[in-house]
Amino acid sequence: MPWPARSGPRSSAARRAAAVADLPGEFALIARHFRRLAGPGALDLSDDAALLDPPPGRQLVLAADAMVAGVHFLPEDPPESIGRKLLRVNLSDLAAMGAAPLGYLMTTALPKDLPGDWLARFVDGLAADQAEFGLSVLGGDTVSTPGPVSLSLTILGTVAPGAALRRDGARPGDALWVSGTIGDGALGLRALQGRLPADGEGHLAQRYRLPRPRLALGQALTGLARAAMDVSDGLVQDLGHLCRGGGCGAVLRAGAVPLSPAARALVAADPALLALCLTGGDDYELLFAAPAGAEAEVLARAASGGVPVARIGDFVAGAPDVTVLDAAGTTMALPRTGWSHF
Repeated sequence: MPWPARSGPRSSAARRAAAVADLPGEFALIARHFRRLAGPGALDLSDDAALLDPPPGRQLVLAADAMVAGVHFLPEDPPESIGRKLLRVNLSDLAAMGAAPLGYLMTTALPKDLPGDWLARFVDGLAADQAEFGLSVLGGDTVSTPGPVSLSLTILGTVAPGAALRRDGARPGDALWVSGTIGDGALGLRALQGRLPADGEGHLAQRYRLPRPRLALGQALTGLARAAMDVSDGLVQDLGHLCRGGGCGAVLRAGAVPLSPAARALVAADPALLALCLTGGDDYELLFAAPAGAEAEVLARAASGGVPVARIGDFVAGAPDVTVLDAAGTTMALPRTGWSHF
């Protein structure tokens, strides 16, 4: 029986829609939503694995992070920002090693009762940041769950052999530096939860929902910084990781820690919030050690990366402990050092 007559050939969009309609549920969902994120190595997301050729003369860097609704983001957060945050927290791990992004694998566990446009908006956010940061999805998996939304992403990057920044290089006498501003993420979460005054211009809420991976800065610091990591679980706690890696202690001067105008105003009204800024996490700024005499070079490289940095302390000989001093030089007693996953 001949095909019904029609005025002309179907458009490529119509052919794709017809092909998707013939797929089983999970594969139709992948084709409808995720295929537009795929790069060349992803094989159009139609195979069991991706094929990837790393750039010649580069070393692979891999990292993975998971996010769960109600733990790492608020269930009512815009789906676009959730997709972007998922990608950005992983990009921040690349930044901490001085690496450039290459691609990523992603697993989504989604409840069946999600709003109809949730997934499309989530993918819109990923697509926007793929364009901004220059990478694409290579593959992954999609499953159903009774809840909550659970997301996992494995990121791939590259760095020159032997050039990766690591956590284990800090030495006594090194200067302690941090990028950007600290505390915005933790304060933004409290503002969104209604536990702080409303964030007038949305700066703090935006910093919680959309961290800024410091990729250019991380790459600019290779060959200069002795050790580095991103601040995800709290400045004091993450500094402790650098201390243990280097086998030394650190003195952190709280008054030197850079705060945004919005955070500074809140701390001025309630000084107890300074402890939250130092331990709350969700900053995704770079914390790094550099030789004490390299201040001019650090500042120059940070300027080339377009990110302000501040010297906030020093690494010292002794046990791998962090001492936090207030503006008067007195040791601060903190209720906790950072976020614990367990």
